[in-house]
Amino acid sequence: MFKHILLPTDGSDRSERAVHGALSLAKELGATVSGLHVVRPPRAFTISPDMLDDSREQYVKEAEAQAEKALMYIVNEAKQMGVAYNTVMVRANDPYDAIIEVARDKRCDLIAMASHGRRGLEGLLLGSETQKVLTHSVIPVLVFR
Repeated sequence: MFKHILLPTDGSDRSERAVHGALSLAKELGATVSGLHVVRPPRAFTISPDMLDDSREQYVKEAEAQAEKALMYIVNEAKQMGVAYNTVMVRANDPYDAIIEVARDKRCDLIAMASHGRRGLEGLLLGSETQKVLTHSVIPVLVFR
């Protein structure tokens, strides 16, 4: 059935629950998993770009630390469950597009991810990376709620 599962994570509690569920599935199927964290580049507008140098550098450090923490959760859980794994961090403006691209590049046959359950105005304004992946992916997507 599925042999290579992509696990995008943002490090949230919901993502960690999805990772755990997907790793359980991978163990059952004998599949490999690829953990993925997408870091968005800093976005800021100012009159003086010099003001942003420290902020941008700090943002990158914090974003990379968050990515490392999120991916280490996958590493630790996969090791504990005896599931073959690898991880990747990418930088992209559109996380959904990066998720689909990494899945294609790594020849994953399933994307397993969390839904953050945004509804109403928040869902309309912020959108959902999961919804965008569902809409644009030709690879099957398993959504954990």
